[in-house]
Amino acid sequence: MIVFFGPAGAGKSVQGQMLAARNGWRWLSAGQQLRDTHDIELIKEMQTGKLVSPERVNQLMGEALHRAKNINRVILDGFPRQLDQAKWLVDSYTDHGREIKLVVVLEVPKSELLKRLEVRGRIDDTPDAIDERLKIYRTEMYPILSFLTEQNVSIVHIDGVGSVGQVHDRIMEELEAHKLA
Repeated sequence: MIVFFGPAGAGKSVQGQMLAARNGWRWLSAGQQLRDTHDIELIKEMQTGKLVSPERVNQLMGEALHRAKNINRVILDGFPRQLDQAKWLVDSYTDHGREIKLVVVLEVPKSELLKRLEVRGRIDDTPDAIDERLKIYRTEMYPILSFLTEQNVSIVHIDGVGSVGQVHDRIMEELEAHKLA
């Protein structure tokens, strides 16, 4: 498994989808799993604006990993987002049969994120909301990265600034260096 970290606007989804398409791998986004659910109760819960429980997200991701069992590699995007989810991902290895081989952290300065999110044009991409999401991201990310480091998972920080192709080339270089591509 390859896990992508980065704040909103860093390019995780674009890069993850490109890697999957280029290599015949599976891109699994927690957000996409939630948006694609056919679980009526879960849909109702999300429509109220409540956050889906971490346990329910773990269940959805576990099911998605199981469905991808015949795919060589899986790229996780937006998961794990909390330390307990990272622990679940490592501890449930016997259930899904996949180890985290590499964590890719896309590093993008706030000024660039603001430009990208402005172009994206979502109504909730206000400067104050972006600041809050960056704060939450950093608060949640550092404990996860520390835990994964303790588990001897390789973590690479990649400059996420530049064209999509330039960033993709940097990621590919790291995958090749780690013998994953």
